Amino acid sequence: MKFANRLDLLRSNVFADMDRAKAKAILAGQDLIDLSLGSSDLPVSEPIIESIKESLSDPATHGYLLFRNTQHFREIVAQWYTNRYGIAVDPETEVLQLIGSQEGTAHLPLAILNPGDFALLQDPGYPSHIGGVYLAGGQMYPMPLTEENGFLPVFEEIPETVLAQARMMVLSYPHNPTSATASLSFFRQAVAFCQNHDLVLVHDFPYMDFVFPQPDNQTVTELAPSILQADPNKSVSIEFFTFSKSYNMGGFRIGFAIGNAELILALRRIKAVVDFNQYIGILNGAIAALTGPQDHIIQNMGIFRQRRDAFIQAMQDIGWTVPKPNATMYIWAKLPEPWSKDSIGFCQQLVEQTGVAASPGVGFGKSGEGYVRFALVHSPEVLVTAVHRIAEFLQSSQSTFNP
Repeated sequence: MKFANRLDLLRSNVFADMDRAKAKAILAGQDLIDLSLGSSDLPVSEPIIESIKESLSDPATHGYLLFRNTQHFREIVAQWYTNRYGIAVDPETEVLQLIGSQEGTAHLPLAILNPGDFALLQDPGYPSHIGGVYLAGGQMYPMPLTEENGFLPVFEEIPETVLAQARMMVLSYPHNPTSATASLSFFRQAVAFCQNHDLVLVHDFPYMDFVFPQPDNQTVTELAPSILQADPNKSVSIEFFTFSKSYNMGGFRIGFAIGNAELILALRRIKAVVDFNQYIGILNGAIAALTGPQDHIIQNMGIFRQRRDAFIQAMQDIGWTVPKPNATMYIWAKLPEPWSKDSIGFCQQLVEQTGVAASPGVGFGKSGEGYVRFALVHSPEVLVTAVHRIAEFLQSSQSTFNP
């Protein structure tokens, strides 16, 4: 059987390889502690669940959901955004419901790129950003993110020959996998750069609430600004939101886009030939999330702060010093010798020998090599147990830490 050539670019998947390694470890009798997937283990709040339950018993919710039927959801989203960021949004032309933000980031390149056009992507970055560009027949130009630059891209290093063929730039802060944050001043630079070079600016924003401000210091919105605060006229920008992180609704697959009306319309046209939108009961749950009490978000962030601190301290106790992130549910750790250029080998052998699963840095891009990402999706006690197993593995592999 013959398949399209575009599948060749998607054949290699580090995370699929890690899933097989996890399955092999379980079959071998290992007690799996999975720190490889950024899926919250915390429950969805009861008002959200109740709203979805009520929808299920209403036959009127059981049919196809067309764009006009998402109007109430879009109005709630627009009001929520304006209340939070102080920027007016037209729910009719500047908001689009999505089946998770990943759907948006994967489909938008189909509306922007012609074959051969460049997309400027973060390296390391979220894998679906790359996949959407490949499916559109575009080329990826990786913008290296280094510790020396605070894991921010240096726009001046992008070659003019690439910019001449570039159509879009994708950013995402707070950042997965590095946990870096970006300031509003950086976003203003990004907006100006994209305006000057006629680029669409895409901001993937799943971790808008996943920040840990210091007392009497920065606020949540200062640590995690919206790109539209830097582009209030929505001249070149579109931003993707999800309910997966703030509201623990990863399995419900619900998100939305806000931004430039032409970009929203273009993405809507792509969606029209792909899906009939999400089940309206899920939208009702999302409305309950945005309009209901937000106390659980603060509580959840307190839980993840405790997990972060416990994991960092345990790592320091075994001699592996890693920076304490101000955002996300991840720890981005530089690998010791002899693993500094073999993150896949480290993760595969770690899960095989200890049952602890992590994500190899190179799976997020070439510049991620030499790092490993740990997701804080277990209790502090389980995380400390995982670090103890990691210590045993490092001793057995005679790993050394460079100060």
